[in-house]
Amino acid sequence: MQEKNTPTLETERLLLRKFSEQDIEALLRIFADKEANRFLPWYPVKDRDEAQRFFEERYAAKYRLPQAYAYAICLKADNIPIGYVNVSLDEAHDFGYGLRQEFWHQGIATEAGAAVIAQVRADGLPYLTATHDRNNPRSGDVMRKLGITYCYSYEEQWQRQPKDFPVIFRMYQLNLNCAADFVYRKYWEISAHHFVESL
Repeated sequence: MQEKNTPTLETERLLLRKFSEQDIEALLRIFADKEANRFLPWYPVKDRDEAQRFFEERYAAKYRLPQAYAYAICLKADNIPIGYVNVSLDEAHDFGYGLRQEFWHQGIATEAGAAVIAQVRADGLPYLTATHDRNNPRSGDVMRKLGITYCYSYEEQWQRQPKDFPVIFRMYQLNLNCAADFVYRKYWEISAHHFVESL
């Protein structure tokens, strides 16, 4: 029986695996990149100590749970993390990804995302959602390539980790093992400013 906590996955070019203590320098390179982290709720990490804390809080803690999907994206050639892809197991089943800038525009996020989506579908996850800042449309391009469909937009005051300003998010969804017409509406319901755009 395959392990339920971040089972290792392979694609043509990539190895998707857990981050480890040996990956702290690689994590620092991924999460210190200001441009790659501009649309994320945290500020870029500044040093190895911050990268270590990031690993403990965002990865090691998840790996202690019975089930998780929190992957390092590695090229098979060297098995060094160049990015990440994950699906949360909370109600939203949020799908997220990121890559170091030098690996953009090579189809890597799409290739990694397709492998993880296939895994969570096989494991019975009912649906997944994915959101991106409206000012970051390239993220939506990746979502659409993966078959994830735009549903609606909403405004959220970012008051987490530690940014504090209003952001318009676009919410996408892919139904895996549930009714085809189901839409996750929590973001719509909690936002006073919500609407559907013509993309």
